[in-house]
Amino acid sequence: MTKIAESELILNDDGSIYHLNLLPEDIADTIITVGDPDRVATVSKYFDTIELKKGKREFVTHTGTLNNKRISVISTGIGTDNIDIVLNELDALVNIDFATRTIKKKLTSLNIIRIGTTGSLQPEIKVDDFLMSEYAVGFDSLLHFYQSEEIQYTDIQQKIVKHTNWFQKKSMPYVVAYDESLASKLLSENVHLGFTATNVGFYGPQSRKLRLEVQDPSLNDKLASFDYNGLKITNLEMETAGIYGLAKLLGHKAVSMNCILANRPNGDFSKDPLKATEKLIQYTLEKITHI
Repeated sequence: MTKIAESELILNDDGSIYHLNLLPEDIADTIITVGDPDRVATVSKYFDTIELKKGKREFVTHTGTLNNKRISVISTGIGTDNIDIVLNELDALVNIDFATRTIKKKLTSLNIIRIGTTGSLQPEIKVDDFLMSEYAVGFDSLLHFYQSEEIQYTDIQQKIVKHTNWFQKKSMPYVVAYDESLASKLLSENVHLGFTATNVGFYGPQSRKLRLEVQDPSLNDKLASFDYNGLKITNLEMETAGIYGLAKLLGHKAVSMNCILANRPNGDFSKDPLKATEKLIQYTLEKITHI
């Protein structure tokens, strides 16, 4: 088999993967991703045991057990550019032999669950509610750098472009979906099922205006009014589409669990965002132990 060059698969002196600073044995097959490095400990404090704590840059990892199930939690930082690093390096840890620099004959499929925060575009989805992303539309360009057309929902993409009168100088939106089998183990009547918009920034890309004018001041309203056979765009965040796209391409299962901290049409923000997010962590961990 063809060896992967040192310039492509970069390893540290101790044999760990370049950015995450992890060895293959450091991670479990079930992985929780969070954006904030400080949130890693907020998740792992519920573990029965913690066997590993490692960190480099914004990437902090804890691996341990909960109810005899081995779980890793890793921070990604903000944005799909970081997701490109995290998803590719997690895959390399389980599916590339670092000693021979070759792809393994038997591939491992990871369960990847994002626990994140988000803002609602629909007035009926209230602050502190939980939402699972059934679909995600990416307004970044990440997936267009990969051969990914076969996993994209092009009919929905085209409808979004037409409905929003999408500015041609922006990246073409791409639509991807969660893993249904993994989602079925995490969903309950307490969780909204939604269509998430993954943005390339927090301010202008999400139509927030401080001192700069945005290109399309009505973009959020257009997204909120989008309807594809009853499928409506429900919320805004910054990672889910990248996670879904790369996970699907690499053969992993991914689901994004979101805590609604802001309701944009109502102008509301959670009175206790830390408490609300911790409740989502508790909910997700309880479900994960049954996977």
